[in-house]
Amino acid sequence: MTDNDSLEGLRHALAAFAAERDWEQFHNPKNLVMALVAEAGELTEHFQWLDAEASERLAPETRAEVELEIADVLLFLVRLADRLGIDPVQAARKKLALNAAKYPVEKARGKATKYDKL
Repeated sequence: MTDNDSLEGLRHALAAFAAERDWEQFHNPKNLVMALVAEAGELTEHFQWLDAEASERLAPETRAEVELEIADVLLFLVRLADRLGIDPVQAARKKLALNAAKYPVEKARGKATKYDKL
């Protein structure tokens, strides 16, 4: 994997992109979270009235739009993590371990029940 293919490479490219445009002044955590939520809302719009089956078979043009919205969400999330000094991969691994403890396979398999109701 090259640095261009890694999350760390993306973080560096995004930081450079923002620095070249003098956008650090706008990229405080509050603004980044607001932008992230807005982009997640735009992503949601593509699925809002679809049933589960239709959400699995998006038309090619819709899939292309969803791809760009996913990119927007990822970019704002990576930028937020960078500004807060959080390694998102390490945070995700930590959260996955916590979820594994909350949702043991023998209790959670095949269920959509919240951990405190298992």
